[in-house]
Amino acid sequence: MALNTTFKAIADPVRRQILEELRQNRQSAGEIAAHFNLSQATVSYHLKLLRSAGLVTVTKEKNYLYYELNASVFEEMLTWLYRFSGKQGDDNNDEA
Repeated sequence: MALNTTFKAIADPVRRQILEELRQNRQSAGEIAAHFNLSQATVSYHLKLLRSAGLVTVTKEKNYLYYELNASVFEEMLTWLYRFSGKQGDDNNDEA
């Protein structure tokens, strides 16, 4: 996993909102764009960045592309972040 690409992708509030929308269910680019006051080209750009970061997957059905959340990348990211929590069974954390 390329953490730099992942963190860059989620740094943008529009992309985070797109991810929130995709938590509910898969959607086409048009359905996603309907949630925003942005051009279709701008939404497509954001989707491209999310896809390149591996945060969303794309399925083609007939003439439509459907975007879905890729939870495995989030799991990898959380695993990496959890290492910094100090809760890895370190018994020395209780000492003051």
